[in-house]
Amino acid sequence: MTADRLIAGRYRLGDPIGTGAMGVVWRADDVRLRRTVAVKQLLLNPGLTRVQAMEAKLRAMREGRIAARLHHPNAVTVFDVAEEDGQPWLVMEYVDAPSLAAVMRDSGPLDPRRVARIGAQVADALAAAHDAGIVHRDVKPANVLVTDNGTAKITDFGISRAVGDVTVTSTGFLAGTPAYLAPEIARGEDSSPSSDVFALGSTLYAAVEGAPPFGEGENPLATLHAVARADVPTPTRAGALGPVLMRLLASEPAERPGMREVQEALAAVAEGREPELAEAETKVIAAPAPAPVVSPTTVLPSHEVLPVETPMLAPAPQPPAPRPKREPADRQRLLVLVASGVTLVLVIIAVIVLATSGGKKGENTAATIPPGASSAPAAASASETGAAQPTSAPAAPSSGAAAPSSGALPPTALPPGSAPPPGATTPPATPTPSPLASTTFTPAAPAAQPASVTAFVSGYYGMLPGNIDGAWSQLSPAYQGQTGGYQAYQKFWSGISAVRVGSVTPNGPDGAVANLTYTLRNGSTSSESRWFKVDSSSGRMLITASGV
Repeated sequence: MTADRLIAGRYRLGDPIGTGAMGVVWRADDVRLRRTVAVKQLLLNPGLTRVQAMEAKLRAMREGRIAARLHHPNAVTVFDVAEEDGQPWLVMEYVDAPSLAAVMRDSGPLDPRRVARIGAQVADALAAAHDAGIVHRDVKPANVLVTDNGTAKITDFGISRAVGDVTVTSTGFLAGTPAYLAPEIARGEDSSPSSDVFALGSTLYAAVEGAPPFGEGENPLATLHAVARADVPTPTRAGALGPVLMRLLASEPAERPGMREVQEALAAVAEGREPELAEAETKVIAAPAPAPVVSPTTVLPSHEVLPVETPMLAPAPQPPAPRPKREPADRQRLLVLVASGVTLVLVIIAVIVLATSGGKKGENTAATIPPGASSAPAAASASETGAAQPTSAPAAPSSGAAAPSSGALPPTALPPGSAPPPGATTPPATPTPSPLASTTFTPAAPAAQPASVTAFVSGYYGMLPGNIDGAWSQLSPAYQGQTGGYQAYQKFWSGISAVRVGSVTPNGPDGAVANLTYTLRNGSTSSESRWFKVDSSSGRMLITASGV
């Protein structure tokens, strides 16, 4: 590659300004807008097959487009993604500044408050990225630029995953250094925002201590093994920054603070204030719940327990005596009421069946579900239906007869001509058993369960690309806005001819990770691993966040 070459008919290469495992960075001139830019030529692993190389190229270009959504003063902006000679190129903001790795190499261990100031800026950019559903995946000193006035900018969002950096390739070769990886990544798990928190902690640890927590040996596999063990030595030069670093470097993702909280703590250290970090979630969970059960046993001699025991020994006292007589009567009345309710439900069902027996079976079955059923969803029914129909994940057990098999009856099964006879009679009848049913059965908890979340995610992709409107309705309003709106969403899926869902695994109580393979309209394919957050507090399951 030589200077003065024109890339994508627009970017004229100047001098190379950096090289690494992922490619070469050139200073270039944008001849159209007449500005200086940085152009990164992404180098794909030479051991990839033709299909793997195509997937890596498409993934790199997609990651570049995702990174281009992020605009933050402490993140290097991606302007364009281009292809030249079959290789992907990223066009980025040109920052005339050394990397943090170069600063560390020239100056040695840095002052803790200076490191905290750099870290607070990087954390602010990463928090904005996480809010937009973007996970960096490769936070390290080489990807942090530091200007002369102290401004820090992080670069290379998602590019490491796109070209296979810091991964074991199909030939068994480990590309890149794993010194700054989170332990869960070293163990083969998927990236998450918490992984970026750990990587930032490793980066700042190296800046203040002179080396990353697990060292940087010549054997990457040995380093990877040390990372997986997650034995972090206590920092000795960090001062007030030390406790913050140890929270960032917690071995379990759930024990690490969120990136926004990290930014606030680092800013406090930089300003000489006492950092405030909430206690780790695991400490709260670990509080002994059985304690309240033990205390009542030690209070047995209390006078409050004696009145409960005396009625059993002598039926004379006034309050306990009438209660045993009234309770059976109350229970009998309740049983009679419940039995009457069940009988009423059965009678209503029989009336509905008789009223609709003159039509076709398909029409009768569909007619038992009111057209508005989809507006009264329940998370439990979504999990029972499996991946087949997240559009009706919201199918509510509004009819006592339909409850056991509601998953097989999507509201879309309503025939167009069935509105007048069944539609006019059955909806008023079906709500009546609902109050009785609610007194007999425990309502489904609104919180999503891991099994229902994975089924919901599988079903979401089961609708695509054929039912874009249905899939769009499975996104929360806030996340719909983050995707760029319906037109951008429709445009993206219009370029996909098929999507295959591989494994879908739980990721926390309300999250999942799905392995996806897209088939584009031109016949090419692309694969990715995407994480999701699902919320059911509104009464129906909705995707609230997603990232790769």
